Amino acid sequence: MTAGRPRRLAGVTTSLRETDLGRTRRARRIGRVLADTHPDAHCELDHSNALELAVATILSAQCTDKRVNEVTPKLFAHYRQAADYAGADRAELEELIRPTGFYRNKTDSLIKLGQGLVERHDGRVPGKLTDLVHLPGIGRKTANVILGNAFDVPGITVDTHFNRLVRRWRLTTETDPVKIEHAIGALYPKRDWTMLSHRIIFHGRRVCHARKPACGACTLTKLCPSYGTGPTEPAAAAKLLKGPRAQELAAAAGVDPELVPVGNVRAEAP
Repeated sequence: MTAGRPRRLAGVTTSLRETDLGRTRRARRIGRVLADTHPDAHCELDHSNALELAVATILSAQCTDKRVNEVTPKLFAHYRQAADYAGADRAELEELIRPTGFYRNKTDSLIKLGQGLVERHDGRVPGKLTDLVHLPGIGRKTANVILGNAFDVPGITVDTHFNRLVRRWRLTTETDPVKIEHAIGALYPKRDWTMLSHRIIFHGRRVCHARKPACGACTLTKLCPSYGTGPTEPAAAAKLLKGPRAQELAAAAGVDPELVPVGNVRAEAP
């Protein structure tokens, strides 16, 4: 293909020279479609306050949200305040979080987090990015999760799903998470950042999978320059949809929901 020549995919024309305005308009349209496609999008880590969310997010590294949610009720009942983590018995804490994997490193992070909160913030989780990222175990991604979901401060969460999808949609060519955060943030109103993150992550877990996206059962086919990465035939694509709303996702894309295997509806979104 000649450099710069428009590429037609799924009825939409994209170009290697898409203007900034064109990209912004396409991004906003993607955002609106995602809002309709995933009205149930939310933070999937169970929590009732900022400390619980911080702890759950640390535990979610290399672990599914479902497994974390199975572990945290007992953990949160035992450790209610930052001081409880700061003074935790290491062996006891390790045993409680063992199912989440990498439990020794995570135990170290939780104890140091508790100590940092007690020493620097009177045991409270701060509501500012600059304060959060200087706490043990809290990186920028975790900080944005906490800000957006515990403090209603807009933030973009660049996890593996978000990273993959925004690049697959060619909204950015950046690879560094911080640069991706800034690039995507510039395309959307700040007020939309937190929910946009949830919707993109939901889409990545349920529809636009890493190895084989459900292209033929996706509501974004007319906006996606990577259409065809996965199967485009509806019957094949429908078999890739995951989660409790898998049949509704198929219907939203104009695909017969009966094509979605029953097991997929019960399956955990990865």
